[in-house]
Amino acid sequence: MNDEKKAGNSKDEKKAGNSKDEKKTGDSKNEKNLKRLSADLDQNIKMVTDELGTQPDIMIRHLHMFKSSKAALLYIAGMTDVNAVNLLVMSMLAEPPLSSGSEQEESPFDCVMYRSLAVGGVRKLDSINEVLHAMLEGNSIVLLDGYKNAIAAYTCGVEKRSVEEPSTQTVVRGPKEGFTETLHINTALIRNKIKSTNLSMEYKIIGHQTRTTIALVFMKGIADEKVIEEVRRRLDLIDTDSILESGYIEEFIQDKTFTPFPLLQNSERPDAVAAGLLEGQFAIVVDGTPFVLLAPVTFVKFFQSSEDYYQRYDISTFLRIIRFFSFFASMLLPSIYIAITTFHQEMLPTQLLISIAAQREGVPFPALIEAMIMEVTFEILREAGVRMPRIIGPAISIVGALVLGQSAVQAGLVSAAMVIVVSFTAIASFVIPSVNMGTAARLIRFLLMILAGTFGVFGILAGLMMILTHLSALRSFGVPYLAPIAPLVPGNLKDVFIRVPWWAMKKRPRLYQNQTGTVRQGTPSSLTETDDEHTQKGGEQQ
Repeated sequence: MNDEKKAGNSKDEKKAGNSKDEKKTGDSKNEKNLKRLSADLDQNIKMVTDELGTQPDIMIRHLHMFKSSKAALLYIAGMTDVNAVNLLVMSMLAEPPLSSGSEQEESPFDCVMYRSLAVGGVRKLDSINEVLHAMLEGNSIVLLDGYKNAIAAYTCGVEKRSVEEPSTQTVVRGPKEGFTETLHINTALIRNKIKSTNLSMEYKIIGHQTRTTIALVFMKGIADEKVIEEVRRRLDLIDTDSILESGYIEEFIQDKTFTPFPLLQNSERPDAVAAGLLEGQFAIVVDGTPFVLLAPVTFVKFFQSSEDYYQRYDISTFLRIIRFFSFFASMLLPSIYIAITTFHQEMLPTQLLISIAAQREGVPFPALIEAMIMEVTFEILREAGVRMPRIIGPAISIVGALVLGQSAVQAGLVSAAMVIVVSFTAIASFVIPSVNMGTAARLIRFLLMILAGTFGVFGILAGLMMILTHLSALRSFGVPYLAPIAPLVPGNLKDVFIRVPWWAMKKRPRLYQNQTGTVRQGTPSSLTETDDEHTQKGGEQQ
């Protein structure tokens, strides 16, 4: 047994050594592919123009600085701040301050890099690849004749959208600020909510062509380190040309691909992201989109709104129950109507059955086809309302739904009861806070309608069993999707179907077995007892 263990260890060591050798060879290949800068200024400028071409927005400014040194400033118009570039030029043309006689005389390169440039961020570059990437990020490049290095000065100035109210997650009471398309603004909004040294941010660049910067954000001491390591591994495995939105990242790193249910949560609200971080989740902020990803998530997370925690717990509990009811209504109501009117008419009261039969007397289609026509028509109207211009979009969708519904009833194509069922289903789908979960309910609705039209209530029950089995098998970075219901975690039920008062939620939801830092707040009862003791002592003294 010991020999087998030694042999296994030697094999593992060989594999590790081979992987290290592969990494070394890959790094050496990358180093060979890097084009080093030349000491000739004109040669460096030629290499830049050869790579980028003679584009009209590539600006090259030749300068003669102090000590008769030749230099060039390169930047891309529109991606840099004009005022910062002008300040940069003026600082380079100005004479450097006189140094004391005891100090050694500085070279022009060191003087420019460490003393002359009037910008906040400056870094040294060694290759033409680094120069090109820095320029495409909006930095200005300083090249000096006689030196094999370049200087990247931070002068990024792309037009940015200001912080505004989120358009997809509105609340009556709560902060009105939302994320923008700029990464640094979004991370600053998160830091503004969580002013703690435990807040950690790790930056990565993904996408060979777009070179999109993303930030992995988590709370040290609260988030599980194993989950963070798994996220790093999945992000490092992404090999693609472009990342244009956080949805790209979501599909690359989610646990299961073929599922209608979202396995990562997205949010436009800094307060929602901060709340998730403080409960042990991690966030992925992608440059170029206002939607930030949150994970791990559970099924019940998609029915919680930020506003639930900004108002009284009894009102929040009532609204949360309405959301769950609306989800099941939007998913099941048309299929239940189809099953009862087609196979189980005896389940209806006599008067209601007579009323529905009278409405359907002139309808030429069975209930399944009738429901399919109305549902597909409403989905088309919904999509048209989203894609049309904002001014006329709502009018088209509302007027179209009213006109088409009334005309279809008068023409005898559908019954009035079916119009009511489809309309209530559509309204119920809008109650769900998460758009992704609402879309999942819309997709499942069609499957249940087909099962109801084929097998009746038994088909609906079979479909629900399949959905429940599928949900039980889902994981979000190792966390069961139906937690804390299955597996049952009694301590986490305080914030599932109901929300208990804030003073009763002393611990964070326990998402992982080895999660640390679960204590969220102290016990207010001790404060109450202290107040009572002080009151009694005051009475005794009096």
